[in-house]
Amino acid sequence: MWIWPAAAAAILILLDQGTKLLALEWLKPIGSAAAIPGLLDLTFVENRGVAFGMFSGQRWLILALTGAIVGVLVYYYKKMPAEKEYRWVRCALVMIVSGAVGNIIDRIFRGYVVDFFDFAFMDWYVFNVADIYVVLGVIWLMFLMLFVIKEEPGAEPHAEPDREKEKGD
Repeated sequence: MWIWPAAAAAILILLDQGTKLLALEWLKPIGSAAAIPGLLDLTFVENRGVAFGMFSGQRWLILALTGAIVGVLVYYYKKMPAEKEYRWVRCALVMIVSGAVGNIIDRIFRGYVVDFFDFAFMDWYVFNVADIYVVLGVIWLMFLMLFVIKEEPGAEPHAEPDREKEKGD
């Protein structure tokens, strides 16, 4: 059961790390280049914080928090029912964990996260492929939780039947 999610995560992480290596090789020397003029620039940024630069310079705190979050998500993945209806939830969790691990790799080996996507038409933060995984995974997970996964009213989610009650009846 772990082969497919591990393979998918490995592919996503390799894609993220590959784009970051390209940014280091091509963008770092020049700083910025217009990919789609007026829409998207490729701008090299060494991000030493998290979203919007929060906790800048707190590398070990960020690593500890991110590691804990990854641990919790992996735990919930393992505890999730193996039923087919949860496959999209598992996909969202794989995306989130892949993005988090992609950024953890940067923090461990470089001391910062390589960011390079920059919307030219707005003053927004610069991001990377791993950030896209996290954002899309969270949006997907929220959508599933709000609109797709439905429990019967009053029913405890995936509760085991009470064996003692069945014996007494």
